[in-house]
Amino acid sequence: MILAIDTTSEFGSIALMRGPEDIDEVILRSPDGFAHVLYPHIRWLLERHAVALRDIECFAAAAGPGSFTGVRVGLAAAKGLAEATGRPAAGISNLRGLAVFGARPLRATILDARRGEAYAAVYNEDLRMICPEVVTALPAWIAALPAGDLEFIATDFAPFRPALAGTRFAGAHIVTAPRALAGAIARIAWQGREFADPAALDANYVRRSDAELFWKE
Repeated sequence: MILAIDTTSEFGSIALMRGPEDIDEVILRSPDGFAHVLYPHIRWLLERHAVALRDIECFAAAAGPGSFTGVRVGLAAAKGLAEATGRPAAGISNLRGLAVFGARPLRATILDARRGEAYAAVYNEDLRMICPEVVTALPAWIAALPAGDLEFIATDFAPFRPALAGTRFAGAHIVTAPRALAGAIARIAWQGREFADPAALDANYVRRSDAELFWKE
């Protein structure tokens, strides 16, 4: 049984999964952060399905990219619960989580990184990375994408659609993924048995935080 957490954006979620079976996924929205609402919702979800913390065999979290604070909240929760119960944990990339919702052999996943850039990567149908995760301006990235049956996956593709105009992907298939990623995170952790020592979990920021950038300047 896996408990998965995603607090990497304004729209978060928690999911409970037993083997390949999705038990429940709860969508959370907290514009002012999740630190004060996450644990009560976890308790409610477990009580709703008569599951105790000791019944959870792995705690998984969306590791980013996303909100720096949100990424830390979710990872800290998964690591803390795993350490307290002596269970393993898993940190799964949000970009890889998006690939779960695709159906083509090649799946280009995209998240808004702001500043006119996007987080992007390409995965295959086995959810293995084909092109590395980057933060980039889309036109150059799209021009370098591999040939093949490729689709684009995003929670909202509207900001990225203009970048496809006039390219070989102008008519590409677009998949709109749900904002809730916790269920996908749980599925990847279970399918790949990607369980690790909680202390080994780390954030997947893809780029440095604003604080680091300003300090360097």
